[in-house]
Amino acid sequence: MKAAVIQIGNSKGIRIPKTVLAECQIEGEVDLLVEDNKIIITPVKSKPRMGWEDQFKAMAKEKEDELLIPDSIDLNSQDWEW
Repeated sequence: MKAAVIQIGNSKGIRIPKTVLAECQIEGEVDLLVEDNKIIITPVKSKPRMGWEDQFKAMAKEKEDELLIPDSIDLNSQDWEW
């Protein structure tokens, strides 16, 4: 399938037919990867922080959930640096 490269504001783009988007299950966000002079477009299916709850539970079970920075630290202190 061929698609024309078109002007979109200061950028360029292509129009992807609705049937192709549906077949690839692309609805919103995509990942773009450039590899060997090719653009690879894949749908973003995972949600941010997906699986974090299970990981936190596993850390707590293994007693690996200790704070690295104490809650009592004054982050506005002049001695503190991010």
